[in-house]
Amino acid sequence: MTTVRAATGTVAREAANPAAGWAGQATARSGSSIDWLTGFGLVGVVALLFAVSGGMLWLVGYNYDGLTGNPATKIHPSTYLLVLVFAWRACTFGNPVGYMVAIADRRPASALLAVMSIVLLVVVIARQRPGMAGMIDTFVAPALLVMMLAEGDEKTFARLRTVIHVVMTANALLALFEFATKTLIFPYRLDGEAFMTDLRSTALQGHPLSNATVTSIYVLALLSGSRSLSMPLRLCLIGLQCAALVAFGGRSAMVLTIVLGGCYMLLQGLRGLSTGRVNLLGAALGLILAALVPVAIAVAASYGFFDALLERFVSDSGSANARVEMFELFNHLEWRDVIVGPDIDLIESLRRISGLEQGIENPVIRMVLYQGAFFTLLLFVGFALFMHEVARRCHAGIWLLMLGWLILLNTSESLASKTTLMTKFVVIALVLYRPVVGRPKAQAGHRPQAQPRVSSS
Repeated sequence: MTTVRAATGTVAREAANPAAGWAGQATARSGSSIDWLTGFGLVGVVALLFAVSGGMLWLVGYNYDGLTGNPATKIHPSTYLLVLVFAWRACTFGNPVGYMVAIADRRPASALLAVMSIVLLVVVIARQRPGMAGMIDTFVAPALLVMMLAEGDEKTFARLRTVIHVVMTANALLALFEFATKTLIFPYRLDGEAFMTDLRSTALQGHPLSNATVTSIYVLALLSGSRSLSMPLRLCLIGLQCAALVAFGGRSAMVLTIVLGGCYMLLQGLRGLSTGRVNLLGAALGLILAALVPVAIAVAASYGFFDALLERFVSDSGSANARVEMFELFNHLEWRDVIVGPDIDLIESLRRISGLEQGIENPVIRMVLYQGAFFTLLLFVGFALFMHEVARRCHAGIWLLMLGWLILLNTSESLASKTTLMTKFVVIALVLYRPVVGRPKAQAGHRPQAQPRVSSS
């Protein structure tokens, strides 16, 4: 009788609130693993995301980085595939609305960022402002991917880890090949025009600065994450990626990797010494590498390996001056223009007069100038909640990756323009910092009590 009453009450509540019924059904089903097509679809999304650049797409007639051409080509193919996988999963789930409610309930900040970005996209289109495709690739895609990865099983995450390590290794090797041969395989192109005067490696990520940012983030992830890899393999990958950083010529990324990575290794070393438990094999390997690093640097310097990087530090093509001049643009604007966004033609004229042809190298300043402070504040709130949600799904070492990411964001236009950097970051964070699933270990000094045996009478 009690069961009948409970069931009757549940049906009554679902009839009064259909959304609650959908959420309940979705939550019940969300514990099941995803189907094989969705799993391999997510792997394909990550592979396209990390391995296909705008320069590579141009070779097949897909003008992704340019300003002209078909608007449909301004969205990355990985985003299109992600939407298809999402639609497939929603349909095979049995209740598309229930599926969207379920994943929104599991990742509320991601759902908020996705909805907010879509609403702001409509506002951008209505106001005829630039950055329509940027709202999709920059904000909607990472939010949607985080929501879908909430369902991922261990097999899917293992495949994703393999894809990341393989693609990033191939990216570093291709960068070193381009650096050695002075030949760019997939040069960065804007409307088909290749920037051949800039011989920095472009590899698989496209623009050298995008390569430097992703590589720096990956190195930090190898230091404090990637626990599925052995320590010798991680050290080899770190050395390879650091060499690729030089080929990309990213000054900020190189300095940040050295400073943050060095501080992290020092803290870990001091922590290991304080506990009195030192791995002899690891310590011996560390001493050998410490002795070989100066020799390797001297040999590389003798062959001119660091000449390109030193040239970037000496002559930055006006990049440092641009970070000062961008603040002067506000002197020509009224408060109303700052809040709701000034006239685009005025901003473009002021930018060229101030010598900022290469762009405004700060995401917050650029977004305020082009979209207004109110628009920027909304996105900032959504971004902060989204980053907090991502960090909560990772193990403790994520602080190093998050700190490096937030610093590197402010060294270029990054999120204020069309980019896939945030999607790549959340993939690296959620995949390489995934907590180990298993039974928690017993605390030190605590012995589990034996359960009393119950004898049957």
